[in-house]
Amino acid sequence: MKKIALWLALLLCVPISVAQAGLAWFSSAQYQGRDDGPAPAAGQYRNPILAGFYPDPSIVRVGDDFYLVNSSFGYFPGLPVFHSRDLVHWTQIGNAIDRPEQINFGHAELTRGLFAASISHHAGRYYIVNTCFYCGGGNFVITTDNPAGQWSKPIWLNVEGIDPSLFFDDDGKAWLVRNGMPEGKVRYEGHRAIWLQEFDPAAMKLVGPSRVLVDSGVDLEPNPQHVEGPHLFRHAGWYYLIAAQGGTGDRHAEMVWRSRAVSGPYEAWSGNPTLTQRDLSAHRPQPITSTGHAQFVELKDGSWWTVFLGTRPYRNEEYLLGRETFLLPVHWQDGWPQVLPHGSPLPLLLARPALADAPSSSPTTGSFAWTERFTESKLPPTWMTINVPRTPWFSTGANGLCLTPSSTSLGDYASGQPAYVAHRLQHHKATIELALDPRDLAAGEQAGLALLQNETHYYAAMLEQGAAVILYRRNSKDDPPTGAAIARTALAYPHAPIRLRFELDGARLDAYLAEGSASWKPLAMDVDASLLSVVKAGGFIGVTFGPYAYVAK
Repeated sequence: MKKIALWLALLLCVPISVAQAGLAWFSSAQYQGRDDGPAPAAGQYRNPILAGFYPDPSIVRVGDDFYLVNSSFGYFPGLPVFHSRDLVHWTQIGNAIDRPEQINFGHAELTRGLFAASISHHAGRYYIVNTCFYCGGGNFVITTDNPAGQWSKPIWLNVEGIDPSLFFDDDGKAWLVRNGMPEGKVRYEGHRAIWLQEFDPAAMKLVGPSRVLVDSGVDLEPNPQHVEGPHLFRHAGWYYLIAAQGGTGDRHAEMVWRSRAVSGPYEAWSGNPTLTQRDLSAHRPQPITSTGHAQFVELKDGSWWTVFLGTRPYRNEEYLLGRETFLLPVHWQDGWPQVLPHGSPLPLLLARPALADAPSSSPTTGSFAWTERFTESKLPPTWMTINVPRTPWFSTGANGLCLTPSSTSLGDYASGQPAYVAHRLQHHKATIELALDPRDLAAGEQAGLALLQNETHYYAAMLEQGAAVILYRRNSKDDPPTGAAIARTALAYPHAPIRLRFELDGARLDAYLAEGSASWKPLAMDVDASLLSVVKAGGFIGVTFGPYAYVAK
């Protein structure tokens, strides 16, 4: 009977009695992000255009509308889809992978799952091709007639490699370009190639031979590393191939080649790379690093722009936000596209594209704040879980968000799914607050606020029912999967609602709690947040935060 009551409570999102405990209730989440960069003047825009963990951007223009999609790796729903009419203001209109039956990530690391996606449009149909790493199928294509609606189930393409991209030529033929292993012997670690194969959109499959367009990359340095993220487009009678090179860290750069035929041969531009920040001083003010993985888009007026990823370290190479989406104009020089002259720092402020202003109701860059009360029938598209839910363990409604505590912790999701609902961190200076009601937690259950980089590096401020709030930290794979307790504050009012707060300032984290309507009091001060940076935690994703509920096995 208790299990039935729990299911009904979860499905209806209504409180149950303490005797039938087993749910964690969250009434609100609040976020305030502060950006110390310059504010744009009239006629300007601010980089990045999508702040936070929005890497590997791909863009397409359809008439007056622009659509953009990003990688999402091990989070679900995956492949966030954005819409804009001015290239500056963006609104998330959905996620292309948003139904459990579409795909199964398994329980791999967060840096697995959905890699770089590419969006395209042809004859009224939208296409996304993508790699699901460690999903068992490799590369796939999904389609829709409405990018804000439901996307199809994946059709697997039976081809190796990563970062596929579709190009529809003027003659009606379609081509898939992708990263892959080179022909013959691999000459060095990171030796990759760019491959081309025809795609049949009617049969939704690859046809004909596959051929190498680029082997290794542009030889600007010995042994070019990891050529990837390729895209094809046409301009002024030429086929252009662009691809990233140098890995996704601070050696990242964007290269360009061209050919008179889609199948090549392709000539590398002598002015490569068209975009990089790797040749600049690491001590420059407000650095943006790791730029690359670009895609170009032509506007109606014939001007060209590019979206690409970059990172914003708060010191040295440390950053918490992951790889973000940036925007720059493309300048044509003697038939070649240049994004930034060599040695030029990426500007934070630029003149806007010559498009009518179309503001979004939800800012994606600069300083902003929001409150989420979880009262709608489903989570907003900006919220995610780790991997794909196979059974319902959370719900939203008039009483807020309710979670069934999971026996899988944030540090052990290879064995199951944590009860964690995540939102991307979008500022290095941020205040995050969460309000929860402890009355339906049972003995051994905890609920609170987590700040997660990956399975080996996170913080969690957790209410232990009726006793205390404890700050847990996991700093390596050798720490307990549940994290080690580093601070504890006993509760004066064990059954009162609790508010939890994290205050971030780069490498510094302060944690607070408040019981009922009482004032905030410290839980832990000046805690090291740098352990959440990619430099220390590894990988290449960004920090997320959100409600978390756990029960000991």
